[in-house]
Amino acid sequence: MYAHSSESLIKQAREIQESELQKFQSRLGKLLHGRELGHEAVDSLQRLHLILSATKYTRTLPPELHKRVKALLSSPAEQFQVLGSAVLRETLPPAGQEVNYNQENFLPLNSHAAALLLSQAGSRADLSSLCAQLLRSLESRQPEGPANSLMHTLPILNAVLTHSPECLTEDHVTLLSKRLVDWLRYASITQGGGAPSGGFFTGPRSRQPIPTAELDGTVSGDFFTVLCVGQGFTEDQWMNVYSFSMLRHWLLTYHSVSNGNNAADTANRLQLSLSLSHSFSNDDRSEVDGSVVSMVSATSSSSRLLPPKERLREKAFQYCQRLIEQSDRKAHKKADTDLQKACLVEAVCILDCVCGEDASLVYRTFPCIKALFGRLSSDLSFARVLLPIAQFYLNHGEMAAVDCECVWKLVFGRFPAELFNNQFLAHELLRFLRLNLESLQLRVPQYSHSFPNLLKFLAWDSPAVVDDFVDLLPSLVTAGTAVELLHTLLDLPCLSATLVLQVRSTCLPISEPGGRGLLSLDAFRSQSLRGLFLFLLRGEAGSGDTIDRLSTLHELLAETADWPRVVQCAQTVPVLLHIFFNTVVAVADEKLLAHLVQVMLERSSLLLNVPKYKNEIYRVFSCHLLRLCKLHPSLVVDESHELLEFAGATAKVYSKEEIYTHVVWVLGEYLSVSCDSRCSVSLITSCFETLEAVLFEITSSAPPPGADCPVPRVVTSLMSALAKLASRSHDLIPRVSLFLSKLRTVTRGGSVAWCSDEEDLVAIVTRGEELWSLLKAPGVAQSVLTPPPLVTTPQWHRDTNVAMPLRLRALTNLTHAQ
Repeated sequence: MYAHSSESLIKQAREIQESELQKFQSRLGKLLHGRELGHEAVDSLQRLHLILSATKYTRTLPPELHKRVKALLSSPAEQFQVLGSAVLRETLPPAGQEVNYNQENFLPLNSHAAALLLSQAGSRADLSSLCAQLLRSLESRQPEGPANSLMHTLPILNAVLTHSPECLTEDHVTLLSKRLVDWLRYASITQGGGAPSGGFFTGPRSRQPIPTAELDGTVSGDFFTVLCVGQGFTEDQWMNVYSFSMLRHWLLTYHSVSNGNNAADTANRLQLSLSLSHSFSNDDRSEVDGSVVSMVSATSSSSRLLPPKERLREKAFQYCQRLIEQSDRKAHKKADTDLQKACLVEAVCILDCVCGEDASLVYRTFPCIKALFGRLSSDLSFARVLLPIAQFYLNHGEMAAVDCECVWKLVFGRFPAELFNNQFLAHELLRFLRLNLESLQLRVPQYSHSFPNLLKFLAWDSPAVVDDFVDLLPSLVTAGTAVELLHTLLDLPCLSATLVLQVRSTCLPISEPGGRGLLSLDAFRSQSLRGLFLFLLRGEAGSGDTIDRLSTLHELLAETADWPRVVQCAQTVPVLLHIFFNTVVAVADEKLLAHLVQVMLERSSLLLNVPKYKNEIYRVFSCHLLRLCKLHPSLVVDESHELLEFAGATAKVYSKEEIYTHVVWVLGEYLSVSCDSRCSVSLITSCFETLEAVLFEITSSAPPPGADCPVPRVVTSLMSALAKLASRSHDLIPRVSLFLSKLRTVTRGGSVAWCSDEEDLVAIVTRGEELWSLLKAPGVAQSVLTPPPLVTTPQWHRDTNVAMPLRLRALTNLTHAQ
């Protein structure tokens, strides 16, 4: 919401009268007519912009004022350029002065004039006309033009290419490709400004052009690139930098405006390969030396014969090869080292684009990429450079028949294990995984087994990367990893605490005299307990499902339960568990699902005691236990021993009422011959006796010290399950009826120790009376408590063998007006 003062100003701007506005515009025109513009002009322009932007319709400025404001675009003060552009973007041009995209309309060109031009392009034809004029200005090569004019042309074209590539024609693509080739490959190699050599007798004649230098201080030995340095730069050198910055985008999107002559493109590529082989066979220096410079020199003459697109591709290849060679030099400044890394990332990405367009370049590029990987792989400070290299291996490694295992060991091994706390790398790596998910699943077997390492990013900074893992988690769920992945997800808060301890152990001293140490940190450093933490920090799956001494680990990490990272991590686990179970249903057989049911029952008692974490996990387990049993009712018979063991523990009524209620419901619902022919009378009787003992115990005594009364839903679920089981084995009906009658008798005396709320007690008794009444007629009880599928999912209106469809049609005809 706006502040009160802001709302007042906006209200005044909207309610200004036309006569008052005309007077204000007249005063502003006189202010702008002066030679020097001060604070009053700035304030007036800001007020005019507020008035124009606050109204819901577009105004028109007087022609003279419009001319004055337009002149501000060429002001030497950027503040007036900004204000002039902002005002003009809120107005319509005066009548008869609609935008014409000619040379006078946008010279001198700057970023603010460019924004105005793009905003005034009302149609695709306007954009196409603007592009044509800009490209004509690039083609003219007039040295007397303003130096900064060309520098703002490429950003405009890049913006058009991003939002509306169809506005560029094939001729535009050809022309711009030619100009990019010139700027990339043939920029001057001398410093701009002619730096003086020094001395008393220095004069114009003694000034000699100084060549540009490399980042290590040596004289540049080849063509100019973005990694060349000097005391000043010429216009074509600046255009070299601008061209490199938009080159990848251009290579990726100029196909949108291509007419797609595939036959000609194939012929051009064949000509390229023949010319390159001819150059290599006739150039002794390239065969002996084998350096990047000699390779560039060998291919430069042959590339002049290529069409513009092919030639640009070749020059981009040469440029990136030279950047990779320059990045091997030791820079004197840290900023230059960072620049080298950034240029390496861009160079490898451009080479990837180029090889994707022309497969013949893969064999020329791979030796360089392989050497670069060998040089950088041992230094994790180049991790963000190594990711584009991994992308290159993924895209082209199969074609070149290159062993990529060392790359994947680095990407899925050392990166997450050692750089899990690097936010930028986490973003880049997870983005790489999301963009290449299908290829990774097909070509990289290490991917699905790397989840213990990848989940370290989530354990360290859950809020930042949880969206990525929502997309990635289904690809990590396979029949071979499902059980271990479930354990790992449940142990994510433990992993989060362990990562914090790992970082702290490297920063804090081993002993702090007089200070209070962390017991968990001491345990992390203890050799006898080291194995517990090393299992959590394992790099890949397959070393075991979970920890034998998991309860011991939870005791050691008890003090970490309220750490912010641990709490945030615990909040994401329920979301990921839902995704896990939704995915595992499609990939698992009944044997694996039965194992997962065992894990759920077992792990319900083995969770880190993070606030609210256990209850959320119980809720997820309950939801998917019902779903699994509904899809595969035979699971209840398969896992009847584990389910009965869980349901027979009275303590779980008070501590795990959510999942306990659903286990009891599953037993009562699906332990039936109609669901599984293996369900015997003895099994039904055994289940009945187990649940009967629990129900009798909780309704005949007060809850244990420190525990609340059992939730009414638990009691009613137990009664319903017993009634269902008795309806399938009539010998059990008298036992249920006796208990229900005693329950009604006991509650007539008032409150009972096991239920503190009178309304809850009334609801329990009412449910008991309903079940008692049903069991008086066993046949009716079975059809009501366990209805057949025909009743629960009726389709009578579709069955042609019964009279229902005919009756429905007759009733429909009667109710419709004739």
